[in-house]
Amino acid sequence: MKVISYNLRKNRASGELVALVERYDPDILCLQECDTEELPAEVGLLHLADSTVRNRLGLAIYYRRDRFRALETKTFALKKSLHDRVLTPAHERLIGTRLVDLAEQREIVVASFHAAPLTALNSLRRNQIRSAHDELHELGPGLPTLMVGDYNYPIFKQKLSARVNESGYDLTLSDTVTYTRYKFFHGHFDLATSVGLSIDNVETLPSGTSDHMPILVTSSYSASKPMRPLTDAVASRGADFEI
Repeated sequence: MKVISYNLRKNRASGELVALVERYDPDILCLQECDTEELPAEVGLLHLADSTVRNRLGLAIYYRRDRFRALETKTFALKKSLHDRVLTPAHERLIGTRLVDLAEQREIVVASFHAAPLTALNSLRRNQIRSAHDELHELGPGLPTLMVGDYNYPIFKQKLSARVNESGYDLTLSDTVTYTRYKFFHGHFDLATSVGLSIDNVETLPSGTSDHMPILVTSSYSASKPMRPLTDAVASRGADFEI
């Protein structure tokens, strides 16, 4: 399964999406800082599952309908930073979609995440990440889950990794840095956390208009962790249900 995550920098890079999808042929596309009122229903072969509606800096998820059926999408408000309270850029910092993977005949949860900016403390971002994982577990209890996005966490990754592991997730960095706008804050901002999946590769894609570079996450289902197989009832419901 191939998933691209891209922070569009206040929607400035939205014009790159069609070419990005055509070149890398992802199964899922997760966006941050998009203008949700301008989002198309389709980007190449990808269909819009859903997006946030209350955010100035929106989140969205697209998926391939020839491989997946979307069962449910939810958006979540996480603990707010002072930046959020004053400037209100994002009421919801997480969107998750529960999908039926038709190729593997099982369910999976995929999420797009945007942590509080660097003006907030790392402790608050860790709180948001932990809460996001808890919310996604409620959306799909026991299901393989992949959360990608802008974690705004350029330093002290070992501490973050340890905290993520405590919640049963794995943290995976891309092969090179994903953000180079500021001299002192360049680094791996765009990350992947997962459970029930083997992350085969996380590749930083070439930069475009955004100050973030897209990442391409390639994963497979992990045989070493418990996963919930797709039931006949869910398969039947998923075949007729679209978002």
